[in-house]
Amino acid sequence: MIDDPDAKARTSLGESAYRALRVRLLEMTLPPGHQASEGELAAQLGMSRTPVHEAVLRLQSEGFLEVQPRRGIRVLPIDPTGMAETYEILIALEGAAAARLATHPNPAATAAMAEATQAMRAALEAGDRRDWASADDRFHRALIQGCGNARLARLAQEAADLAQRARLATAALRPEPRGSAEEHGRILTAIGAGDADGARAALSAHRQRASTEILQTLTLPLMRLGGH
Repeated sequence: MIDDPDAKARTSLGESAYRALRVRLLEMTLPPGHQASEGELAAQLGMSRTPVHEAVLRLQSEGFLEVQPRRGIRVLPIDPTGMAETYEILIALEGAAAARLATHPNPAATAAMAEATQAMRAALEAGDRRDWASADDRFHRALIQGCGNARLARLAQEAADLAQRARLATAALRPEPRGSAEEHGRILTAIGAGDADGARAALSAHRQRASTEILQTLTLPLMRLGGH
């Protein structure tokens, strides 16, 4: 088989466009209800329309966007039902990651988790919900990536990315998350003690509490961004 450098370049550009747009969606730079043309998105990314078109179709299949004939692209609202299902998956996978980290110690991962927890406290003291959400995301990424199971980490991170979008969308409307840092502390304590069952239970309780708040907020009329 003869390699086709042009085909590889097109694939690489399409992947780059996909990743860049997905980051914008997850970080709410492209918020629910936002509308744009492929040309506008291509200009923002400094790319031609072809890789952006490929990325848009891929993101549409994942439920982030819809292509509207003659009207361009619309970022879809965050669906509470779909997010509830995502959290069920995330709780199971992160619980498994926490249990594994308790029995397969990773000092670098737990140090990163502890640092993120301290950053959460500092962000709350400063009244910065966005920095708090970013630090919270770092805690969970360190947990997932440090668990030592690459396949589990990949699947959990996909669900965590979707959850992060919902956290950012609802952060300003939810009660002040004062208990999150303490919940993270309980997870770290169980991991440090080598208590797999305790780590799983602490993680599950933390995510369950947070997901309940987020899902309740997503059902508020104010959160129905973009409509249907």
